[in-house]
Amino acid sequence: MFGPDKPRSQPQPGHLYDVAVVGAGLAGTELAWRLARAGADVLLVSQALDHLGNLYAPTIDDADFPPGSVFALIRDGIAPDTDGWTFHRQLKAEIEGTSGIHLLQSTVTELDETDDEMVLSTWEGPKLHARQVVLAVGAFLKGRLLIGDSMEEAGRLSEVAYDFLADDLARSGVFLIGSEATAAAVEGAPPYDVRFLTPAPGELDGFQLTRFDRVRAVGRVLPAECSYRSVLEDAARLSDELLAAGVVQE
Repeated sequence: MFGPDKPRSQPQPGHLYDVAVVGAGLAGTELAWRLARAGADVLLVSQALDHLGNLYAPTIDDADFPPGSVFALIRDGIAPDTDGWTFHRQLKAEIEGTSGIHLLQSTVTELDETDDEMVLSTWEGPKLHARQVVLAVGAFLKGRLLIGDSMEEAGRLSEVAYDFLADDLARSGVFLIGSEATAAAVEGAPPYDVRFLTPAPGELDGFQLTRFDRVRAVGRVLPAECSYRSVLEDAARLSDELLAAGVVQE
């Protein structure tokens, strides 16, 4: 078993994780942290580790992080400083230091379910293995970022969209619907709109994608209004759900 008093896992090719979390924004980071601290062996995959836990504003002024979340922990640790870069560095250090989390910079392109595991294909080539997968990819499923008359294949500024993964989910029969969000201008960045795909409500039973036995989703990728608080609270609920289902293997 892994956890805060156990050594970090040293996975080799073919290693079977308890949970693979795809996407390291608010929901994915919070979920991985909670699961690892409860003893799970967690893979946290991000297309860019420099963006781990990125917020939507340059500071944490008025950020409504719920008590008990890793985000509240870091906020309280740097108070009264509210600089977003300081927050990001401290958050990344906390996740890197949490035993049981394997941080991996990679792009997941396909999900294949067998009788006893999920196999995740990557753009880089190596396959990853986990008993459960959680999609926490935010606004990145076929994300299209619009600034004025220009459009990027991105879910946020300079963050590439998950086109391959969206196509694979559609091939698996998951009906995806369009969604849209607006990011207000901040110092150094213009306002923009992002259009992306989410599973249709009928494809979900709570966090569970009903087309799979071993795939769940959390955060903005779900078809619902989101806030910092709601996303982090959902991640906490999903952590409890997975732990109650016996995701931690001895």
